[in-house]
Amino acid sequence: MVKKGNSSKHKDRRMTAREREELLIENFVGLQKVMTTLSIRFEKLSENINRLLEVFEESAKNLVSGKPHESDKDLLKKIDSLLDQNKTIAKGLVMIEEKVRQRTPQQGSQPKQLPKI
Repeated sequence: MVKKGNSSKHKDRRMTAREREELLIENFVGLQKVMTTLSIRFEKLSENINRLLEVFEESAKNLVSGKPHESDKDLLKKIDSLLDQNKTIAKGLVMIEEKVRQRTPQQGSQPKQLPKI
């Protein structure tokens, strides 16, 4: 069967049984290569996940044992410092809120009071 028209001059034809077999074999080999590659990558992913789990397990053991490392001590000091700073800021905000309440006349609806720290 020939298509009519100037731009398309190739013939559409049916594939022979031999051509279909070759195409199927070629596709099957390509699929096998992809599956092999995928299998290798899954194996590497599995190894990486196992290593990551080992790191988490070791970290959990160290955390439970109560033996902090030097870097842990530094981190805990910084966190304590941040907590103290947050308390100071919160107290300052409460004091500012009290001052603002004293300066503004009381109206029918009262604003929500900040919690005391």
